[in-house]
Amino acid sequence: MSSIDFSEILTGLYENKVIPYIGPGSLFDATNKQTGTSMPADSNSLILAMNNGTPMAPKLMYEFPRAAMNLELKRGRNFLSQFLNRLYGETEWTRAAIHEWLADWRPDYVIDINRDTQLQESYADITHTLIVGVARISAGPFRFRIYHYDGNRYVEISQDAVDRNVPILFKPMGTPKPEANFIASDADYVDYITELMGGFAIPDFLKDYRKGKQYLLIGLPLNRDSERMVMSDIVQSAADHKGWVLNKNPTSKELRYCKKIGLAILDAGVEELLSAAKMYSYNDHSGHTNSGSEHKSSDPCLA
Repeated sequence: MSSIDFSEILTGLYENKVIPYIGPGSLFDATNKQTGTSMPADSNSLILAMNNGTPMAPKLMYEFPRAAMNLELKRGRNFLSQFLNRLYGETEWTRAAIHEWLADWRPDYVIDINRDTQLQESYADITHTLIVGVARISAGPFRFRIYHYDGNRYVEISQDAVDRNVPILFKPMGTPKPEANFIASDADYVDYITELMGGFAIPDFLKDYRKGKQYLLIGLPLNRDSERMVMSDIVQSAADHKGWVLNKNPTSKELRYCKKIGLAILDAGVEELLSAAKMYSYNDHSGHTNSGSEHKSSDPCLA
C-alpha cells in the first residue's frame, strides 16, 4: 500500500477543484470479455493490435501516431477509423476499476485521452455534455464536436446550446460513439495540437471553466511529445501548481518536464489511488453526490 497521503487530492477531486485526466494506464485491468486479453490502450499495444500482433520497424514502434501515419499512407484513412471503431466500438470489454470509481461519484468534468467508451458508459443514466476531438479531414472551423446526452441518446449541439449545469466529458482523441471520430496519425496530432494552440479545439465555455483548476494525471506517461503537448494545451489557465501525476518510475525527461510546468510526481500507480479512495468517504467530503439520475454542479462556473 502506498504511503502517500491522498486526502488533499481526493478532497479536491470530490469538490471538483481537481480534474481527473485519464490516460492509457488507467485501463490496465480492462479485458476482452471473450478472450480475456487486455484492452490495447498504450502506444505499444495499440501498434501491435493495429498490425495483427506483428511488431513494426523500431522507428515506427516509437509511438502510435507515427505507426498509424505509416499505415494510413499505405492503406488509407478508412483503415485507421475501421480499426479503432472495431477495437473500441464493437468489441466487448470488462469494466476498468477506474471507471467504476468515476461512476460512483461522477465528477463535473473529466478528460479522457483514451478512445474507448467506458467513461461515457459511466454517465449513461444521467444528462451530460460530450466533447469529442475531430481530425483534420472533418469539415468546419473547429476541431471538436459537442453532443448533449439526455439520458437516452446523443444529439449534436452548438456551443451556445450547452447546458452548463451538467457534467462535461472531454474525449480529445475521439470515441466510436455517437459517431466515430478519432485523432490517431501524426498528421492528425499536428493539426489538432496546432488548433489547440490557436484555441479552436476547445469550446469557449470550457476555456472559462478550466481557469484556476488543478489536475490529477492518472495512467498518463509523459515521455512522448504528442501526449505532453496535448495535455499542456488542454490544461492551460490552470493554477500555478497544476497538480499531480501518478508515476512510479519517471524518466529523467519526465522529471524535468514536470518540474518545469508545475506538476508534482507521486510515487504511486492507479491501484494505490483506488485503494486510497476506498478508504476515503466521498459523501463526507463532497458538497453533493451524483449517484442519482440528476446532477447539480457545485461549481459556480457551471451554475
